[in-house]
Amino acid sequence: MMDGFIAAIHILLPILIIIASVFAVILKDLLAAAIAVAAMSLLLSLEFFILQAPDVAIAEAGVGACLTTAILILAIKGTKRMEEEA
Repeated sequence: MMDGFIAAIHILLPILIIIASVFAVILKDLLAAAIAVAAMSLLLSLEFFILQAPDVAIAEAGVGACLTTAILILAIKGTKRMEEEA
């Protein structure tokens, strides 16, 4: 029973990671794109945890999701929020 659940998670998580990454690239609102990157990083840390690498998962959650998102939000705060059309 649990093996089927873990197998489903292993199929679902990479799909959600790709979807969050595509949203980060497509979105014109830079703050929403930064949040999409944070969601992608959190999903990636969950995948690392499921793959039995808790130390990598903690590092990815701390640095990738929290610190990088904070730096991106501070950078966006200092510039324009919306991406300009080319």
